[in-house]
Amino acid sequence: MELSIGEMALIAVAIVVLFGPDKLPQIARDLGAGVRKMRGAVEDIKTEIMKETDNPVSEIKREIEKVKDAAKDFNPMKDIEKDILTEPNNSVASNEPPKPKPVDDETYEGPVSR
Repeated sequence: MELSIGEMALIAVAIVVLFGPDKLPQIARDLGAGVRKMRGAVEDIKTEIMKETDNPVSEIKREIEKVKDAAKDFNPMKDIEKDILTEPNNSVASNEPPKPKPVDDETYEGPVSR
């Protein structure tokens, strides 16, 4: 919307006739304050829109950080060691001496095929 110099002069004359020359400074101040409020509102809206559009990216970044933290604490050997230590040993529980391994047992003859 472009106004020519003639149209702006006509609007200025209409304002002076309607409100009088003594109220022009107050009208200009009120108009300036209104424009500043509108600009502030537009900036607030822009900020909110940017926050909302950035929000999914931030959530994805937070989830990636959570996964990284969980991976740092993950130790599969710890679970295996815990299973071995907490698993009851049948030979110990029955008070029998542990059976020697076939390699260590001199009497072990191995599988017999017939």
